[in-house]
Amino acid sequence: MATAAAETLTLPDDPIEQLFERGVTDGLPAVPPTRDRVERMLAGAPNRARDELIGTLGPCYGEATVERVAVNAVMAGCAPAYFPVVLAGVEALCDERLCAHGMNVTLFSAAPWAIINGPARLHIGLNCGHNALGHGFRPNATIGRALRLTIMNIGGARPHELTKATMGQPGQYSAIIGENEEEAPWPPFHTERGFTQDESAITLFAGGGPQQISDFQSRSAEQLMYSVGLTMGGGLWNYKNYPLFGDTILVLSPEHAQVIAADGWSRKDVRQFLYEQVTRATDDLKPGDKGGEGFGASLLKAAEKGGFVVNDRVRKFRSPDSILVVVSGGTAGRFSVTIPGWVADDLGSTPVSKKIAL
Repeated sequence: MATAAAETLTLPDDPIEQLFERGVTDGLPAVPPTRDRVERMLAGAPNRARDELIGTLGPCYGEATVERVAVNAVMAGCAPAYFPVVLAGVEALCDERLCAHGMNVTLFSAAPWAIINGPARLHIGLNCGHNALGHGFRPNATIGRALRLTIMNIGGARPHELTKATMGQPGQYSAIIGENEEEAPWPPFHTERGFTQDESAITLFAGGGPQQISDFQSRSAEQLMYSVGLTMGGGLWNYKNYPLFGDTILVLSPEHAQVIAADGWSRKDVRQFLYEQVTRATDDLKPGDKGGEGFGASLLKAAEKGGFVVNDRVRKFRSPDSILVVVSGGTAGRFSVTIPGWVADDLGSTPVSKKIAL
């Protein structure tokens, strides 16, 4: 195992260095969780008792109490106003359907991508516009970081210990998607998850790294979705191993979403089109044909049994509902993003949504 070592000056009176020494950070400096800071964080959710057990968090199944989560939120740099969002995120992490245990020990570089909807976005100043998936905004950076630190310090998932991701990815620091509801041509994403538009919700998704899609030419919904679908079909996981078991997030920019909606298409239409049109010939997926591990015989048999093979072509997606369509990002630029998911359902993870109690 190759690791990088460096000579460091021990500063026993420096609380930031002490946190590094204890191994409770994600590699970046953390805010020392003094009693005053933790109390201020707890005041951000005054209706939650400090000893309330939110749940147990894998892989070590540590007990995530409100106070313990507050400590990690402080270290992440959260403002107290963000704390209800963090608590809802931890509640989702503790939901067995998400399978935090598997997500944090798999060789796949999975991260808990969080989709945030509702008035909470405006209340905490979440960036949902230009550079929405990037740097520069405290809530976007620290809420996701609080979830990561909670996974490490309560769930026990640390790199080179229980966390075994072969490559890892930047989203393992923080992976937040705030939906740009104001620029979206459809009702907000969380209304499809059982919430009202006036409610706030967080949806956690076990996903890999984002892949950007550029299309400045398409002027119709069908043209654009063919372009997007070809990218999703050719670039998620790998070309030859055509998985049927992972969910996928499609983050549409407002410009792309407006092109689609102008033709009368809904989110449901987008999902249905991708499900039906993103396919590959069975012969192209044979193991060893022009490289790649290919589509094994057992997987092909399961695909045929599940109805995923149509006229000697294999569907990319398990169902239309396995594609999560979100609108985010700036109003200028015809770029969208797709995020592949880790294995789904009984094999792995199911996206989980929780209400944010402001």
